Amino acid sequence: MRAIRVHEPGGPEKLTLDEIPVPEPKAGQALIRIAAAGVNFIDIYHRTGLYKLPLPFTPGGEAAGTVEAVGPEVERVKPGDRVTFAGPPGGYAEYQVVPADVLIPVPAGLDLKKAAAVMLQGMTAHYLTHSTYPLKPGDICLVHAAAGGTGRLIVQMAKMLGAQVIGTAGTAEKAREACLIGADEAILYDEKDFEAETRRLTDGRGVDVVYDSVGKSTWEKSLNCLRQRGMMVSFGNASGAVDPIAPLVLNQKGSLYLTRPKLGDYIGTPEELKWRAGDVLGWVASGKLRLKIDGEYPLEQAGRAHEDLASRRTSGKLLLIP
Repeated sequence: MRAIRVHEPGGPEKLTLDEIPVPEPKAGQALIRIAAAGVNFIDIYHRTGLYKLPLPFTPGGEAAGTVEAVGPEVERVKPGDRVTFAGPPGGYAEYQVVPADVLIPVPAGLDLKKAAAVMLQGMTAHYLTHSTYPLKPGDICLVHAAAGGTGRLIVQMAKMLGAQVIGTAGTAEKAREACLIGADEAILYDEKDFEAETRRLTDGRGVDVVYDSVGKSTWEKSLNCLRQRGMMVSFGNASGAVDPIAPLVLNQKGSLYLTRPKLGDYIGTPEELKWRAGDVLGWVASGKLRLKIDGEYPLEQAGRAHEDLASRRTSGKLLLIP
């Protein structure tokens, strides 16, 4: 089978298209014929070595497809089932062996590409808005990259929960997109100081929570956008990793809360995985949650997909199609 492999950390050129054997499912595993794999910033972090994986490896922790075969002791899925998953790397390939207990059935009528496009970012948006800082009516949140893959889902879920949303965007087109999907305000951070504008829009109070996937370039001003005892949720490094912080800074800025969460800790039980994935896939299937697939690439163009994602030229989901 064809698969993208990383033999050493580095740039997009380190994503090589190799021929490797089709894996065989062992006990508790299923072999999935991949229909589409999501492209995410965590794949870039794996490729560069920021988040280390044993070499060589196949990137891609999000995909959808059809069960081709199952190993012993697998009862929850069978060959022919349409499934999706987020978590174990290996999706940049024609086939992948996956633990059967992480597979989620794709609702009837939902396209496999859409299922692949929403699992990681959709469940991330779900845990951020429903668990890390559970939004409620009257809350105000600041969402960076509000028209991006995860940002646009956070915006929509925040509005489902009755919160007010201030979004940031890098272009006028992305700002318009953020408002079209529900943001109450959209700040062009290349034209306006988002800290000053957020303070103005909240009459000096600040927001209850900041959802920040950008990292280094927005970090300090994001803290300054929070109300007293507000929560800073740093969940990405698109502009680089955040510098170390002295805990006293949180005290000085208003007894702030800070968290650096990851999806794996919010789908740690079968019940939690079923809840989040079920909500997300159900909302997409019903049209309540709107997706934007911004690009589809063949496997051999995985490097270009990484370049496009890192450049922030895109405003929706990118997929690899084996």
